[in-house]
Amino acid sequence: MPELPEVEVVRRGLAAHVVGKRFATAEVLHPRVARRQPGGAAEIEARMAGALVEGIDRRGKYLWLDTSQGALLVHLGMSGQMLIKDSSAEPHKHLRARAVLDDGHEVWFVDQRTFGYWHVGELVDGVPELVSHVASDLLDPALDLGFLGERIRSRRSAIKRVLLDQTVVSGIGNIYADEMLWQARIHGERLASSLSASEVAELLTSGIEVMQRALSQGGTSFDALYVNVNGESGYFSRSLNAYGQLGRPCPRCGTLIVRQQFANRGSHFCPRCQAL
Repeated sequence: MPELPEVEVVRRGLAAHVVGKRFATAEVLHPRVARRQPGGAAEIEARMAGALVEGIDRRGKYLWLDTSQGALLVHLGMSGQMLIKDSSAEPHKHLRARAVLDDGHEVWFVDQRTFGYWHVGELVDGVPELVSHVASDLLDPALDLGFLGERIRSRRSAIKRVLLDQTVVSGIGNIYADEMLWQARIHGERLASSLSASEVAELLTSGIEVMQRALSQGGTSFDALYVNVNGESGYFSRSLNAYGQLGRPCPRCGTLIVRQQFANRGSHFCPRCQAL
């Protein structure tokens, strides 16, 4: 699933193409796109027709278009792509929704696995109502790192589980949790409450650095399902130190990276640098 850097890459790309433009029409082509909308596809199409895009914002893994007729929340799910296309482009077999801009370009929502969705609603304290429960993310300039650190240390769960809790801090998934834990030399199974204030501060700083590096490289792509608005893949996967590196030497100490089962997924770490 796209994590914060991948969604931010998409947000920036969309902003460059659609802010200041108006939706001439909007069309929902698959019922699952509108499954969170009380009025279904018809409500999305009616509310977005003629809407002026005033800005694009993001929190964690969610992005939304601020329009004159409501906030269009976009959740990419497992395989969602928001693409900018010319009107002459050949239709994609997994095209689930699209909007035609007043300059003739189109915004496509392509989603092979159909876990993503669109939702039009109002903002609550600056975020769409559906994601008002989602915490701030590590790239939010208003984030209070000290407060977040204390909140993390109050939890008696494994630190990796806490990092993945979107109500504590948003935007972190399996990839970036493994990477920031590796950089901070912390084992993911350590209890969050066992970490010192300085360890948590180092962990959060590591997370910010990892995500900023990922952003500079266009995010992480492992297959064709994650691309930016121009259909291009990110290449941060070439810079990963822990995630997906099973059996390869740790870049820091040379010990082989191991993989441990974690919540139907896997955790990758260095058993020497990140001793439990």
